[in-house]
Amino acid sequence: MLLLETFVDPARFHGTVYRAANWTCLGLTQGFRRTRDGYSADAPSPKLAFILPVQRDARAQLSRSILDPIYRTGAPRIMLTAQQMRTLPEFFNDIPDPRRAEGRRHRLPVVLGIAAGATLCGMRGYKAIAEWAKDLKPKARERFGCRRENKQCIVPSESIIRDVLIRVDPVKLDLALQQWNMAFAKEDKSLAIDGKTMCNAIDEAGQQTHIMSVVGHDTAVCVTQKKSALCP
Repeated sequence: MLLLETFVDPARFHGTVYRAANWTCLGLTQGFRRTRDGYSADAPSPKLAFILPVQRDARAQLSRSILDPIYRTGAPRIMLTAQQMRTLPEFFNDIPDPRRAEGRRHRLPVVLGIAAGATLCGMRGYKAIAEWAKDLKPKARERFGCRRENKQCIVPSESIIRDVLIRVDPVKLDLALQQWNMAFAKEDKSLAIDGKTMCNAIDEAGQQTHIMSVVGHDTAVCVTQKKSALCP
């Protein structure tokens, strides 16, 4: 556990006990209520939000671009709809296939579509993406456009997914993902810009690689990334 959070109704209380116990007041929430269908249309009761770090490095941990696995809980980020499964591979149609024509068992857009879908649903790493693909039901595999073999839709293996993601053009892949994001992602009221140094990534000149990311506050979606060997 990194952080405690609580809410106080300012119409009834001032949060005096929390303030005295060194809790930090972040301000008022937007005031929407949870309903069976999501959130209420109006915002009648904003609450005061208080937080209390329970570890000294709580801010540093929560500011990381990828949260430490021991702190990850909850469900995947999103659930793909049938329409998103059908259209996701189409965004990768214009990316050149880096593989030789011989032995291609799965079309490039299908492999990239499944990898992107797994990542959107919270999977991290080649093994997790491959396991997510294996768990796809027959209808989902058909929507992604998987090849048929013995009347069954076959998903790409971990080795195929790894080979494609290592060799595909990262700039064209990033552009395709941005186009998907523009078509399907929710609108963000603001964006956060953050940088990270890749400790074990060294270029040909012996310099460490740095990545600058732009992430939406509301959707938590990475809008774009830029890699550079120079400090931003």
